Amino acid sequence: MERKNVVSSDFWESMVGQSRAVRAGNFIAVSATNALNEEGELVGLKNVFQQTFYIIEKIEKALIEEGATLNDVTRTRIYVTDISQWEEVAKVMHHFFGEIKPASTMVEVSALIDPRFLIEIEVTALK
Repeated sequence: MERKNVVSSDFWESMVGQSRAVRAGNFIAVSATNALNEEGELVGLKNVFQQTFYIIEKIEKALIEEGATLNDVTRTRIYVTDISQWEEVAKVMHHFFGEIKPASTMVEVSALIDPRFLIEIEVTALK
């Protein structure tokens, strides 16, 4: 089975030795994704709705690079630093995945690698 790493200019990728996504056959895993843009600036400071929206768009770009779309997502994993904001996250997730309905998990974590990050999301897709 052929393996392909999808890389971006994300600071964390080079620092910790990870890929934005990895394709192995028809399986695509997209790493936990944050709301830093290509210039390294945070999108949605103190706003989980804006961070979530930007993250899903960033994930979508990684999937498109591999010939997939959000329609191919079978699983999402959502890590939030404040579970009381779950409804704001859910609004965005419904916007993008309302008809797709992948298996999904949302958990609260004590912290993410950057204290400005309110959320990180990873997905699995089959294409």
